[in-house]
Amino acid sequence: MTLQEAESIDLSTPSGPMRTYLFRPAAPGKYPGILLYSEIFQVTAPIRRTAALLAGHGFIVAVPEIYHEFEAAGAVFAYDQTGADRGNALKTAKKLAAYDADARAVLGFLQGHAHCTGKLGVMGICIGGHLAFRAAMNPTALAGVCFYATDLHKRGLGKGLNDDSLARTAEIKGELMMIWGRQDPHVPLEGRAKVHAALAAAGTNFTWHEFNGAHAFLRDEGFRYDPELALACYQLALGLFRRKLGEGDLSVSASGGPSETKH
Repeated sequence: MTLQEAESIDLSTPSGPMRTYLFRPAAPGKYPGILLYSEIFQVTAPIRRTAALLAGHGFIVAVPEIYHEFEAAGAVFAYDQTGADRGNALKTAKKLAAYDADARAVLGFLQGHAHCTGKLGVMGICIGGHLAFRAAMNPTALAGVCFYATDLHKRGLGKGLNDDSLARTAEIKGELMMIWGRQDPHVPLEGRAKVHAALAAAGTNFTWHEFNGAHAFLRDEGFRYDPELALACYQLALGLFRRKLGEGDLSVSASGGPSETKH
């Protein structure tokens, strides 16, 4: 389905306004909502294309700038060493409580949005996978998809490098999908095993998918991109979201205008 032009809004958080980008179908009606977290590079062109892909399958997608406390609204880091260094530095400069407050702000915004059904999911990539894991602890999150969630196994998120994400696994009440690349040096086999053990011990409702892929195989820029694998993983994620969140209105009529379907 076709999309509205992406909107930007500034959501209020305890650590200041957070620029957030909204992608949604053009056809009127209500849709389930997805909080989408970016990589450390913030809302880059590949992240925007991921958001558009999700929205085009019948979801209203909100993408926050994860480092809004430190960077001017609209800041994007390049996919190079300088950009990676900046993103990694900010990852551990930000307080864990601020990440959690950001998640609540976006989920609350989506739940109250006029075009959202109120059924919510979360998804994230790289650091965003870790942030989606934490966001899934919110009771309004019915489903979560985490792509190669970095630092989850070594408690490396936030100021102090001592996050409690795995210790709080039991707080995740929705269904979780964990997706990994076996050739990802950031999350080695022993790290993945630690995450799996925590999920199993907590009795989490989850599925686990490991593929022969490098870190960032989902990103449609760079030499690590695997289009076939990315497509398969998008289909897995969309299947979970449709099953847990529903499809929203199937057909609607625009007020004062011609009838329009979402296809």
